[in-house]
Amino acid sequence: MNTRRMVLSSMATAALGGALWYSMPERALPGQRPRGRFPNVALQDQHGRQLRFYDDLVRGKVVAISMMYIQCEGSCPTTIANLRMLQPLLGERLGRDVFLYSISLQPELDTPEALKAYAQRYGARPGWLFLTGRAEDVRRLRYSLGFYDPVPEVDNLLSNHTAMLRIGNDRTNRWAMAPARCDARRIITTINHVDTAMVVTRYQPTSALEGAT
Repeated sequence: MNTRRMVLSSMATAALGGALWYSMPERALPGQRPRGRFPNVALQDQHGRQLRFYDDLVRGKVVAISMMYIQCEGSCPTTIANLRMLQPLLGERLGRDVFLYSISLQPELDTPEALKAYAQRYGARPGWLFLTGRAEDVRRLRYSLGFYDPVPEVDNLLSNHTAMLRIGNDRTNRWAMAPARCDARRIITTINHVDTAMVVTRYQPTSALEGAT
């Protein structure tokens, strides 16, 4: 499937992962008040670099974000495998126009060194980061991204984490969800929908007759 066909497909199937919206206030933890658009928490990637979530990873970028942990035997292997297959579809856009982030839900075990080995096992290319941080910061981040269950007993079970991708364009404040277990070609349609650089903004006539007035 060529790029133009993917873009047109994404325009026609924008609702693949749910509704598209234009505002993303931070989701407060129970008993707390929302503090802003995104928590700018400190994280570490698999290379040991210290990064701020919003300032360094999201600001001005098109991103696809998943939650995972190395010991997961449920949805994580399928999610990570789909993201691996997404890499060649993104081509040179990966790490330049579009960034993939996989955030550990078990940061006390998933150290940068462990995440680096995990990323290498799955063939992660530049532009796909595996991230860890303080447990309380990751939980706050998880809530702000919508990766939570409203029932506390369900939300507190690690194995019940949501197999979804949060996909967004910070420049235009366009955000959506996509099922992480669906085919990589379906995931990229949602990415293309929020990435305005991929949307055809001016109609080009395909023949002299079409272009005639």
